[in-house]
Amino acid sequence: MAEPGIVIIGSGFAGIGMAIKLKESGYHDFVILEKAEDLGGTWRDNTYPGCACDVPSHMYSYSYELNPGWSRMFSPQEEIWEYMRACVDKYGIGPHFRFGKQVVGLEYDDEARHWEVATGDGQVLRPNAVISGIGALHIPKFPEIVGHETFAGPAFHSAEWDHSVDLTGKRVAVIGTGASAIQFVPQIASQVSHLTLFQRTPPWIHPKPDFAIPGRMRRILRLPGAARAMRTSIYWVLETRALGFTIDPRLMKVHERVALKHLESQVPDPELRRRLTPDYTIGCKRLLISSDYYPTLTRENVTLVTDGIREIRPHSIVDEAGVEHEVDVIVYGTGFKVTDALQDQRIVGRGGKKIQEAWQDGIETYYGITTAGFPNLFFLLGPNTGLGHNSVVFMIESQVRYVMDCLRLLSRTGARAIDVRPDRQRAFNRRLQDRLDPLVWNAGGCTSWYLDEHGRNRTIWPGFTFEYWARTRKVKPDAYELIY
Repeated sequence: MAEPGIVIIGSGFAGIGMAIKLKESGYHDFVILEKAEDLGGTWRDNTYPGCACDVPSHMYSYSYELNPGWSRMFSPQEEIWEYMRACVDKYGIGPHFRFGKQVVGLEYDDEARHWEVATGDGQVLRPNAVISGIGALHIPKFPEIVGHETFAGPAFHSAEWDHSVDLTGKRVAVIGTGASAIQFVPQIASQVSHLTLFQRTPPWIHPKPDFAIPGRMRRILRLPGAARAMRTSIYWVLETRALGFTIDPRLMKVHERVALKHLESQVPDPELRRRLTPDYTIGCKRLLISSDYYPTLTRENVTLVTDGIREIRPHSIVDEAGVEHEVDVIVYGTGFKVTDALQDQRIVGRGGKKIQEAWQDGIETYYGITTAGFPNLFFLLGPNTGLGHNSVVFMIESQVRYVMDCLRLLSRTGARAIDVRPDRQRAFNRRLQDRLDPLVWNAGGCTSWYLDEHGRNRTIWPGFTFEYWARTRKVKPDAYELIY
């Protein structure tokens, strides 16, 4: 096989979106390397009961490939996965996939001016450019709990749901109360004999305005311009949520009132309500949406434990108060290793510099897309491009357009590679962190996965999404060194 000019890593929304735009622009010498045996990323891996999107489906999709046929306002996992496959078929990018290809190292060759991409099966590809679409939420995180390896029953992470385990009539412990747990806990509570939920920090929860979209509405959405109008209105409604996030945490009060009213209406017991009331500013951690989570916690067969976990034994979990809870199955709803996803990779740039050295004081990129010393390496959904209020697919599209502009700049100038200038990257990050410091994610009084070990926010974009879109519309050539 001829060497591909471009390698895309990962086949989720980012990888597929990048491939579609490359093909549309006349680039055909690219491959998509996927470690699994099928495409889909997050939406392939997460098959836990009740798995669904928490952004309205008409917004959580490509702007150029609207789907008027979504069955619900917030689509279930299978339907999103199906949508991704349909996009792959429609745009003819299937032949570019290489499945079972785990990328184990990237190394830039200074003399030849290309990357060497090593895969786990011993193959080495030599493309001119590499686009990483691995996303942040794909390496499950397990808490370090004494005795976890001694547990005798089935134990698995929600992102690796073991469907061979029948939970009917079992005593099940769920550790963690994040975005996944609030979706699967209501689904399994009715089939288990007892569910013990271990909560470290209560999440803020808004009601979920979900409903099945009736056939008549779907027919209307097929009319010219209707799906576009629906998407646009959802976009601006979501964007208003950013006011409190991006301007002043005090503006979050209205969201807080909605959440407290929701809690009060669904949990009559004042003691349980107290234990479910967060003590930090809303939005500091990811704001969750659910209308069936709180009612589940009021069931006879559900116990909420807020004391923390001391140890795990072969058939039980002991909490910090010394109470022993007998369990048959443990489900970890403990999220993902976020910043580690990029930092743990073997990436060697110009002059043999490892990415860990470049990022020893914390991850730094330019608009989350490029990083100094690593020419022609582009990140999709890279550092500081995550959102607390809108659809990341919108961010992916902005980044894809920016990468395409970088590639056009190379074609136009005849340069082999572009590398962002360190001073421009530093200035961008200084402004970014200055902006983040007073905002809710940093100043909201919680510890979240948004922050790294230095307490710096390496995850969230601190502004409106239209602002990011505007700033990444055109590449500024003077921000880059052109390598000939």
